[in-house]
Amino acid sequence: MSVQSIPSNSALVVVYQAGLTALGAPIKKQKSLNYLRFDASDQALHDAAHTLFGLSQNPVIEVLNRKTFELIEE
Repeated sequence: MSVQSIPSNSALVVVYQAGLTALGAPIKKQKSLNYLRFDASDQALHDAAHTLFGLSQNPVIEVLNRKTFELIEE
């Protein structure tokens, strides 16, 4: 039997620095924006994350595109 993957969901995850610990290490937090268009380009998602967080005091550490697929047997 073969397995087919069907696109299910896409989420933009932005990891940002929310401050520093007593030792000076960054405190990391993340925000997610779910149910994005599955075919959105990586460049568009990257630009959107930096545009949104450009309004924030917190610097962006990394931007993730988390895609979910449903696996079904044929």
